[in-house]
Amino acid sequence: MKGLSLIVVCLFILAVVTFFSMGIGRYPVSPASLFSWIATGQCTDDNLPVILFNIRLPRLIGAIASGGALAMSGAAYQGMFRNPMVSPDILGVSSGAGFGAALAILLSLPVAGIQILSFGGGITAVLIAVSISKTIGRSHDSVLVLVLSGIIISSLFGALLSMLKYVADPDDKLPAITYWLMGSLANIRMNDLMVILPLLLVGSIPLMLVSWRLNVLSFGEDEARSLGVHTGWMRALVILCATLMSASIISITGIIGWVGLMVPHLARFVAGPNHRMLLPVSFLFGAIFMLLVDNIARSVVSVEIPIGIITALLGAPFFIWFLKKSSRKSW
Repeated sequence: MKGLSLIVVCLFILAVVTFFSMGIGRYPVSPASLFSWIATGQCTDDNLPVILFNIRLPRLIGAIASGGALAMSGAAYQGMFRNPMVSPDILGVSSGAGFGAALAILLSLPVAGIQILSFGGGITAVLIAVSISKTIGRSHDSVLVLVLSGIIISSLFGALLSMLKYVADPDDKLPAITYWLMGSLANIRMNDLMVILPLLLVGSIPLMLVSWRLNVLSFGEDEARSLGVHTGWMRALVILCATLMSASIISITGIIGWVGLMVPHLARFVAGPNHRMLLPVSFLFGAIFMLLVDNIARSVVSVEIPIGIITALLGAPFFIWFLKKSSRKSW
C-alpha cells in the first residue's frame, strides 16, 4: 500500500506541475484562464487553444516522455550493471545519435531525416558495442567488457562527430549541429510524438514485466543463475529496451545529459531498491524533473536556454552531494 500511495502522490504532483507548466512561456496564460478553458471549453482569448494544442501540449508531453524514459532507462541500467554511476549513454547511444544527427544536418536533410539518422546512429553504436563485447568477453568478465566496449564506441563516435563539426560550414551548419547537441524541447510536434510514443511503450512495458528479475540480477551473476534467471538473455532485453527508449528520445530532443544518471538516485532514496517500484517511480520523477527544467529553460531569460545546459548545471552539484553521502553509506 505504501508503494501505491507513493505512485498516487507522484501522479498528483505530475498533474499539478503539468497544469501550471501550460501557462508558462513567452505567451503567459493565467491559471484562472487555463482552468476556465479546461472546465468549460470556452475562453476570451482566441489564441489560447492554438497555443496550447500546437505548441504547449506537444512540448509538455515530450518533456514527460523524455524525462520519464531517460530516468527509467538509467534505473534499469544501474540495476543491471550494479553500478550507481551508469547512465543510458554508457554503451554509446548518445554519441552515435549525435553523429547521425550531425551527418544529417551536414547533408541538409529535413527534420524527419535528422530524426531517422539520429535514431539509427544511436542503435548502431550500441549494436557495435555489444558485438565487440560478445567477441572479447567469452573469457573475461562480460559486464566489464561490455562497459569498456561502450566507452570505446562512445569515444569513436565522438571523434567522428568532432570531424563533422570541423568540416561543417561555420556560418550555417556548425551552429545547427551545436544547438542540436545541447538538447531542446522547442521543436517537438505532435507528429513526432505519434512516432516515438509507441516505441517508448515497446521499450518500457517489457522492463516493467521483468522488473523482479532485475532485483535478482542486482545480487550478482552467480546468485541470479542459481535462482533460475538467464543472465545473458536478461541483459540483452534490458539493453534492447533501454536503447530503444533512449535513442527514440534523443532523436527528437537532442542530447540531454544527467537525467538518466541523477533521477534514478533520487527515486531510489524515496522508493527503495525494489525495481518493481523503482522503475515507475523513476519514470514519474524524471517526468516531473524534465517539466521543471523545461520551465526554467523557457522562462528565466528572454532567449530560451538549451535544456542540456540546465541539466548539467543541476547534475554537477547533485553528484557532489551524492559522493559525500555515499562515502558514509555503500550503494
